[in-house]
Amino acid sequence: MLDALLFDLDGTLADTDKLHLLAMQQLLHEDGRSLSEAEFDAHISGRANADLCRYLFPDRPLSEHLDFADRKEARFRALSPTLQPTPGLLRLLEHAEANVIGMAVVTNAPRANAVHMLAALGLRGRFEHVLVAEELEKAKPDPLPYLTGLQRLAAQAGNALAFEDSVPGVKAASGAGIFTVGLTTSQSAQALLAAGARLAVADFDDPRLWEVVARMSGR
Repeated sequence: MLDALLFDLDGTLADTDKLHLLAMQQLLHEDGRSLSEAEFDAHISGRANADLCRYLFPDRPLSEHLDFADRKEARFRALSPTLQPTPGLLRLLEHAEANVIGMAVVTNAPRANAVHMLAALGLRGRFEHVLVAEELEKAKPDPLPYLTGLQRLAAQAGNALAFEDSVPGVKAASGAGIFTVGLTTSQSAQALLAAGARLAVADFDDPRLWEVVARMSGR
């Protein structure tokens, strides 16, 4: 029986990648650098701040990595006052609540961003747990964040669904043994399926997703 839903945050609950890209482009421009959308998609999307800073600034000290990450997240929050939930998300949350299905957010974003986004989306209090990578030993693409989410919800991987929009996220969720649904907000369906997603959809209204929910619920 389906007893757990685990959601990534950025690009899954809301389409935020363009805002993260813009925030980083603005800051890097101030540093005399540029960042293309293709480079962002290939090397940065879905990664924890520590990983993306190592990619962007391999020769800079950790103190500068932390400063850049803080400024990037503050810029993102300033750009995101009008976020809207991904179509069909509220319907899925209501279904889960009506059927006593546990729900958690599993994200590589810092806690401040998670709190900000959930409030902006009107979703504060809708999830039993909000797990952030900076508070765990390993971030996505390691499966630890999703394994921790399952543990917190007292759920088995075979009775859960995970929702992700990035290649690192899909690798993490599928690596934890969870049926993973890829949201094509930031990556192609082909890339998500190649990373381990079992299904790729544009949003939560896709009838194929609801067929999976019904099947896993024994209906």
